[in-house]
Amino acid sequence: MTSPAPAWRAPGEFDPDDDDLPATALALAYGQADPERPVHRHRKGQLVLAVHGAMTCEVPAATWMAPPQHAVWIPGGMAHSNRATANARVVFLFIEPGAAPMPADCCTLALSPLVRELIQHLARQDQAYPRTGPTARLVAVLLEQLAAAPVAQLSLPVSAHPKLRRIALALEADPANRATLAAWAAELALGERTLARLVRRETGLTFGRWRQQWHLIVALRELAGGATVQQVAGILGYDSVTAFITMFRKALGKPPAAYFAGLR
Repeated sequence: MTSPAPAWRAPGEFDPDDDDLPATALALAYGQADPERPVHRHRKGQLVLAVHGAMTCEVPAATWMAPPQHAVWIPGGMAHSNRATANARVVFLFIEPGAAPMPADCCTLALSPLVRELIQHLARQDQAYPRTGPTARLVAVLLEQLAAAPVAQLSLPVSAHPKLRRIALALEADPANRATLAAWAAELALGERTLARLVRRETGLTFGRWRQQWHLIVALRELAGGATVQQVAGILGYDSVTAFITMFRKALGKPPAAYFAGLR
């Protein structure tokens, strides 16, 4: 049986580096007024688990997405910002450096039900738990299981290059923007081949694949936030709901309804 949910708190100022325990957890509930925390960093690594809704984490070279039941891992010392959907319920798990063999780079992890329950259980405990005892033993099991979590490909490479940043800002303002590579090249006063090489060099993807990944991140965020498939297809400028579902299925292996049903 699933254990009771943590006592959800409103986001506020807290310092995860106040102690050197192997791991501590904090449960936060977001609303319309507090969906974003600006760029910051801390000594401890941070696992961002979206229990409900979704969380987007931005680091210098990429945007990472945590749909429900997934988590974004952010290594200690890495500058990042977090943006939640207005309905999000999120648990932050802070891990002391060296306490577990976690990935060296930022990534999205697909968590097992056991790991999710252990994290939420830890969020209900006193953050200043004794170094020996039931909570300490639970943390040891949690960290052992977490180190084996598979990586999910739910990221968007981003670039600080001013030309690509201009495209990214335009797509963020209007996700339905369907300007072609040729149109963007003309807008940016570049040759089409020059822009194509720039996009691949900076992101590792073709322009079409990069924009499709952008659409996928937006789609996951909006669907997790409560939007319908029809609404998301419209937000992204697809000619039909069928075309959007086809893109989603090719990227994640399932249509949206089946994908989110599987997460639940």
